[in-house]
Amino acid sequence: MGETLALAPDMLKGNQMAASVFEVMDRRTAIIGDVGEELDTVEGTVELKNIHFRYPSRPDVIIFNDFNMKVPSGKTLALVGHSGSGKSSVISLILRFYDPTSGRVMIDGKDIRNLNLKSVRKHMGFVQQEPVLFATSIYDNILYGKEGASDSEVVEAAKLANAHNFISGLPEGYSTKVGERGAQLSGGQRQRIAIARAILKNPAILLLDEATSALDVESEHVVQQALDKLMHNRTTIVVAHRLSTIRNAYQISVVQDGKIAEQGTHSTLIQNKSGAYYKLVSLQQQHLHLHEQQN
Repeated sequence: MGETLALAPDMLKGNQMAASVFEVMDRRTAIIGDVGEELDTVEGTVELKNIHFRYPSRPDVIIFNDFNMKVPSGKTLALVGHSGSGKSSVISLILRFYDPTSGRVMIDGKDIRNLNLKSVRKHMGFVQQEPVLFATSIYDNILYGKEGASDSEVVEAAKLANAHNFISGLPEGYSTKVGERGAQLSGGQRQRIAIARAILKNPAILLLDEATSALDVESEHVVQQALDKLMHNRTTIVVAHRLSTIRNAYQISVVQDGKIAEQGTHSTLIQNKSGAYYKLVSLQQQHLHLHEQQN
């Protein structure tokens, strides 16, 4: 009896844990991925029209209130703004991780809710701040970008991603196991493998979410070179923390209070000294100056 009573807290805890696991398993997505029109070819025009959005887990927080944005085919749009302004939420809506409360997300003028989700995502490449790598070989991780790609295609993608040299220098080369979540590699190496995967996929629409913000200056330079090659002549939406990475964007949009506060090129926005972009740049320069003084 004494031993049984001693186990009671563990049994209670186990019961609660099992309940939470079953709760997750029983959840069903509201977004069905295998119905709707197949999207065979994509020019790459992306538009968000009259978007109102709140996350289901935080229904009292308004993320977008009549948000509008358009990216022409083959152009680069950079989204900047303070943390929590909704920059990454734009990416989530385009990838259809969520549907807007109202308004439309469109690819080439077609509402993505009417399209087969798998066929939509086939045309999208996504590189995020912490890339998703699987505990298998470097080769297999790159190959996830395009099923059935040849060895030469994988190597070519790695070369374009500035990854081939470091991979070749490893004792097992492309057969090197990356470890759980890519733990055997540095941040810059993980990022370049994720970029190689995106290059192999050759998507019409490229989404970059803080793709260089977690890297040191040297790694950032190498990764940025690889990204520049990847972004060339394709529709790209960049969520940027470091403003130095987006100066050459076709258009920069400043997201503030659930809307685009101002937009234009770097050279035009920086001239408006009372504008949101100018304030962001000034703030970042002050931060860099302080960092240099401390070092």
